[in-house]
Amino acid sequence: MILRTDKFALNYKFLSDLEAYRKILAQYWGYSGFRSLQEEIIRSVMDGRDTLALMPTGGGKSITFQVPTLAMEGLCLVVTPLISLMQDQVENLRARGIRAVAIHSGLSSFELDIALDNCIYGEYKFLYLSPERLSTDLFLKRLESMKVCLIAVDEAHCISQWGYDFRPSYLTIANIRRYLPGVPVLALTATATPAVAEDIQEKLAFREKNVIRQTFERKNLIYLVRKTEDKYAYMLKIFNKQPGTGIVYVRNRKKTKEIAEFLTRHGLTAQFYHAGLEAADRKKRQDDWTRGKIRIMVSTNAFGMGIDKPDVRVVIHADLPDSPEAYFQEAGRAGRDGKKSYAVLLYHTSDKLSLEKGFRVRFPDTATIRKIYQALGNYYQVIPGTGKNQVFDFDLMDFCSKFSFHSLTTYHALKHLEKSGYLELTEDLDLPARIHFRVTRDDLYRFQVANDRYDGFIKLLLRIYSGMFSDFIRIEESAIAAKAKISTEAVQSALNALHQMGILYYIKPKKTPQVIFVAERLDDKSLLFNKKFYESLQSTTRFRLQTMIHYAESDYRCRSQLLLLYFGERDPYRCGQCDVCVRPNDGRTDPCTQDEILQRITSIVTEGPVELHALIANIAAESSEITRVLDDLFNRGLIVREEGLLHWRGEV
Repeated sequence: MILRTDKFALNYKFLSDLEAYRKILAQYWGYSGFRSLQEEIIRSVMDGRDTLALMPTGGGKSITFQVPTLAMEGLCLVVTPLISLMQDQVENLRARGIRAVAIHSGLSSFELDIALDNCIYGEYKFLYLSPERLSTDLFLKRLESMKVCLIAVDEAHCISQWGYDFRPSYLTIANIRRYLPGVPVLALTATATPAVAEDIQEKLAFREKNVIRQTFERKNLIYLVRKTEDKYAYMLKIFNKQPGTGIVYVRNRKKTKEIAEFLTRHGLTAQFYHAGLEAADRKKRQDDWTRGKIRIMVSTNAFGMGIDKPDVRVVIHADLPDSPEAYFQEAGRAGRDGKKSYAVLLYHTSDKLSLEKGFRVRFPDTATIRKIYQALGNYYQVIPGTGKNQVFDFDLMDFCSKFSFHSLTTYHALKHLEKSGYLELTEDLDLPARIHFRVTRDDLYRFQVANDRYDGFIKLLLRIYSGMFSDFIRIEESAIAAKAKISTEAVQSALNALHQMGILYYIKPKKTPQVIFVAERLDDKSLLFNKKFYESLQSTTRFRLQTMIHYAESDYRCRSQLLLLYFGERDPYRCGQCDVCVRPNDGRTDPCTQDEILQRITSIVTEGPVELHALIANIAAESSEITRVLDDLFNRGLIVREEGLLHWRGEV
């Protein structure tokens, strides 16, 4: 163990390693002990081992890299694609007195410069960064001067093409390891099938395989599927019967408001939430829900990342999710306190049609993708052969209007260009205003003496915020206005004036997604698509959709078993409490015959490569019966296993 010598260090002289970790946990987070698996993961990291940690949502993943970093000299690089979550974690660390900073595509070049300098000279402990920043010349040049002790990779499933959210920029993570010989990697994810877990370790160049996993079984969580034509009425029935906090997930923003208003009209306290709301509004709604002022949050999947509310009693999915990974993660936000809770999926046969329609939209033909790519280059006037690493604010509706494109088709075309490594499309950036003093304290004092009209305003800034001489600090113009008893416009005017006079940098708030040209713009002849990869992506996406439909429609196998089998757990027990398990008289439909098993296997595997456990989860029969049919197909050479996946080699 490398003991820290910086000013945050504790007195470790007479402490064992475990005592030291617990001391850090207590000092900064106020916890007396670690949750399940956290301690084992920390020990693995402190032993210098590359580690893949599979922990369910709400399992406390961030503690597993934050505690060991505070026990070592140096800086932790935290790679994450979620800019909003990155910002929240940085603010949380700073509130605990821990120096942390985030860099991503939404920052100005000067902000990036200061942030990277602080990581070299400023005793910072955590540098959060989005994956596309890893390959920039600016970052790589500064990396050589940083004292890095750990690389933490959040949402690690993004590195695998078999994962449900593949991002090519994650593949650059392994490249930085040659700059940091001997520095361990901690990869973290809440959802990974066995094939994805293998792929993560390979793509991150693990020196040896090392997976620490926690069972995906949630004994206190009761999975229910309710088939109903009136989902609104059924939601009302659930919330009137089951007390406690709840979340309702839907697929589009309009429905969040409709359902929240419906529940409110019927006497329940409900609010809606989606990424299109202003940041302050989202924060207030989340705070009100966390504190119990609002009982039910109706949301798109924008709600949930980073929330830590242990007493959620019900999570309802009013729409069918498009993957078991998404469903498991969202449903798992119920019952984190270990008490009995419910994950309810409301299903109607029309949901199946909606998913299938959505699938067709998600995979435009390559000619359409090419057309949209060239239009994007023209939109920003990027000449072929230029544009690498350029960042542009992106207004999807304006772009579609100018070129008469359908918005959903365009969005998915851009996501495929992203998966092919040509560009990055970021989430909605919701960056608050930031300020940073350009002058020294002495020069600022002299300015205040000479400019009395700004003296009181500057004193107020210094009283409210700290760290403005060394870093860019997030501010709330409305909060400053309230304290100064002036209008928000007056605050903005004063900040603009101080910016123009060279006293401080003032960066205005911004709320927009961005497009990053990861590679130079190509002409149409040079724009290449890997047909095999595209078809593989289609087949794995289709299989995930089919798995969710099977989960909703199945009335033979335990709901918990279906999920656990999908994530590779062998021979899981029936939960005894889901709607299938408690059906009166065990009135499940008969399992498949061998001919039906053969037909089902053929149907699934001919769609594309699939994992064995995921295949078993999709067939209403005992594992031994499915294995018997598979053995025959293996012996006849009709199915082969490559890279952990089953591939069809016979005639359909």
